[in-house]
Amino acid sequence: MSHKPRSMPVGQRNILRPNDSASLWNCTLSPGWTREESDILRKALMRFGVGNWKDIMESGSLPGKTNAQLNLQTQRLLGQQSTAEFQMLHIDPLVIGGKNAQIQGEHVKRKNGFIVNSGGKLSREEKLRRIKENKEKYELPEDVWSKIDLPRLDDPVIVLEQKERQLAEMQQELIKVREWIQDRRTEVTKDAKALSLELDSFVENDENLDIMEETSRGKRIKRSP
Repeated sequence: MSHKPRSMPVGQRNILRPNDSASLWNCTLSPGWTREESDILRKALMRFGVGNWKDIMESGSLPGKTNAQLNLQTQRLLGQQSTAEFQMLHIDPLVIGGKNAQIQGEHVKRKNGFIVNSGGKLSREEKLRRIKENKEKYELPEDVWSKIDLPRLDDPVIVLEQKERQLAEMQQELIKVREWIQDRRTEVTKDAKALSLELDSFVENDENLDIMEETSRGKRIKRSP
């Protein structure tokens, strides 16, 4: 017999549970990210706030990740490119991602699975208004986010494994770049050979034309009285 999911306890209304429909939102991963790391980032955003990259990096929970990497994967968790309207808010990004996944329409443009900006840059007033609105709608109570524990992954073995994985990914990317360069070189060589043949043909035709003109001129001279 199926059971209805229990109501979410007060103070946890904006945290997804496995049986919440919004939890079906399955964000894509940025290059260099594992599903485990993405889950850690989700908790780190709830604990420290969106955009608080300094504290997230200093927590040691995601060693080796840069500001840019954290920001890009946050966009994928949120399901949208703009993060300004959630700046420093302690929210569960998958709640927003689940809502954005339901948005449809010709006006919605997506890239890498998230909604990209289509309008102009937000004014300071509009940005603050949205932050206030999102704080009221989505921010977790302090007694919830302040108790979130994050794993500390600064163990030398773990860091080494991460670096080795990143190195392997960079090597694969380097192979692709080299293949691309080789393909371009092959194309340039083919184009150069074709151009050379055209030039040789042009020169040959030009020489033939000169010979024909000289022959014709010689014939006219012989015919003269």
